[in-house]
Amino acid sequence: MPRSPPYASDSPTAELTGGNMERIDISHRLRGPVVATITALALTAGAAPALARTAPVSFTPAATRADSFDLMWPSAHPVELRSAPRRLSVTYTYKGREHTLDSFLARTKTNGFVVLDGQKIVNERYVQADPDTRFQSWSMAKSFTSAAVGIALHEGHIRSIDDPVTGYLPELRGSGYNGVSIRDLLRMSSGIDWDERSDVPDLHMSAIRGQSVTKLAARQVRGWKPGSRFEYTSMNSFVLAKLVSRATGTPYHRYVEKKIWKPAGMASTVRVDSDSGGDSLGYCCYHATDRDFARFGLLYLRDGRAGGHQVVPRSWVRKSTTPSASFSPGYGLHWWLGGDGRGDFMAAGLGGQYIYVSPRHGVVVVKSARSASDQNQGETLAAFRAVAAEVARTR
Repeated sequence: MPRSPPYASDSPTAELTGGNMERIDISHRLRGPVVATITALALTAGAAPALARTAPVSFTPAATRADSFDLMWPSAHPVELRSAPRRLSVTYTYKGREHTLDSFLARTKTNGFVVLDGQKIVNERYVQADPDTRFQSWSMAKSFTSAAVGIALHEGHIRSIDDPVTGYLPELRGSGYNGVSIRDLLRMSSGIDWDERSDVPDLHMSAIRGQSVTKLAARQVRGWKPGSRFEYTSMNSFVLAKLVSRATGTPYHRYVEKKIWKPAGMASTVRVDSDSGGDSLGYCCYHATDRDFARFGLLYLRDGRAGGHQVVPRSWVRKSTTPSASFSPGYGLHWWLGGDGRGDFMAAGLGGQYIYVSPRHGVVVVKSARSASDQNQGETLAAFRAVAAEVARTR
């Protein structure tokens, strides 16, 4: 039996606990603590304070020991988000009970919340944070990795997503990834013997301890036939990030900076975590402001366009935000889908990180949390849909 994917069930996600913060200087080096301490079954999440747009800057991550990260620099011409607050009266029904948006945000220990009506910020709230706070993305990073794959495909660096990934990463030929298509990695159907709830803490802790994640990927074994079922696997996203780097001849973070972060009009510097070998993790760990996460949602709301330019191919936006297989109608290519014919979709991260996009209503919602209480994606979707409908109603 396939295991239930995290974030998609009605069970609460794993508890997150706050961690100690250690200040380090990164104006002269790009080495510092990785942002997470992961124990056997719990993850420690934190938000970092603002990074200045020019050096010197400092960063405050939660960690236990040094590892690697890189910075991506903002656009010289950020997409303007105009403050235009309006009163939103939001209620929603979930499992027969009515809730308010205020109660939902309080119960899920939300630290950052941004709602866009196009480029207008119609609702923005912070608790022990502010617009310059860098929040940990967790698995929302997977949707950035998907965008990078789509751009590399469009540019001809990747011939087809039906190519075997080992045609680009021969060091994985002796592993369970041998012959697995890029498509099957994107739709979380790689066939790797993997349990996200137990294996991803080990994966992340190994990265913190200085192990090469590429070598860990090369030790993965085949558990079932690729392309036959859905199994949420963060290692797939690391392999995709490595693919982008290898196929383009550019480090993953530099490619994302050049092709997505700057062209999409991001306004602030972002930290992207990597393993000790300098390979970006790809499955997690962008540390960015909620407004920049909202700009990424806006990019997808506008079919991949920003600043008058096509940043992500329109065809890739559509492909990645529609069902990727009959066995996973609620998942695209590294995007979660709302379903019910509404066309909405979201990037989701452990502990309550979300970028929600409603093309029907022209609305983007971003939610960030430093720690998480009981919550599930089903209720979150219901709350976000109610927000989007209220924004549309009050125009």
